Amino acid sequence: MSSSVLERAALALSGARTVLIVTGAGVSAESGIPTFRGAGGLWEGFRAEELATPGAFADNPERVWRWYRWRRRICLQSEPNPAHLSIAEMEPAFDAFQVATQNVDGLHRQAGSRNIVELHGCIHRSRCTGCGEVRDLPDEIDADDAPLPACRRCGKMLRPHIVWFGETYQPGVLESAQAAAEAADFVLVAGTSASVWPPIAVALHGQRTGAYLVDVNPDTTSLSDRADAHLTGAAGAILPALWERARSLR
Repeated sequence: MSSSVLERAALALSGARTVLIVTGAGVSAESGIPTFRGAGGLWEGFRAEELATPGAFADNPERVWRWYRWRRRICLQSEPNPAHLSIAEMEPAFDAFQVATQNVDGLHRQAGSRNIVELHGCIHRSRCTGCGEVRDLPDEIDADDAPLPACRRCGKMLRPHIVWFGETYQPGVLESAQAAAEAADFVLVAGTSASVWPPIAVALHGQRTGAYLVDVNPDTTSLSDRADAHLTGAAGAILPALWERARSLR
């Protein structure tokens, strides 16, 4: 990444009034959270693609809940990294600011971000399979011998509040991100391989409606050549540098 590319991106950010940040698994990976997909993504002989489905939950909800308890413990032991912290620091400086994250770990909220759309849900929340109520998980869910959790309202089984393979987004979630993209002067995508299309489509929609689009990734993705600037490197290194420079230009 050349200093001139960072300078152009910082200048665009410094002049923005409305900002959308889209984050993917690479940002969480910098906090030590595995992606759970691809090589090394096995758990008890299963891959995420075999567990994160409505069919897997219907066949064996106990196994799916064990997997999510294990994943949740990893998330609870992790801390926000400099990318999360820089994003949270940016938020008060703009008239409108939204984080649309593909990650389910809750680290953006822990870092201090407030206006967040969790596109794929949150590992710290459950949803009732009966009445649909969404609520924070009770602490007792983390016990290895915890029974299948039941809804306190209707008694039906709870499931993780996660978008599984084969499911659509929860009502209003994608629409909120699309509205933020359409209103944005500046859109930044960090830590995503650009293989999950709806979030990338949101970012490109922002660019089409006038936003300056920045891609932050150690590798070149299908988004990189379409972005106005590709900042090559880890989000935890790039975002603090970008924000420090943009703030000095405001």
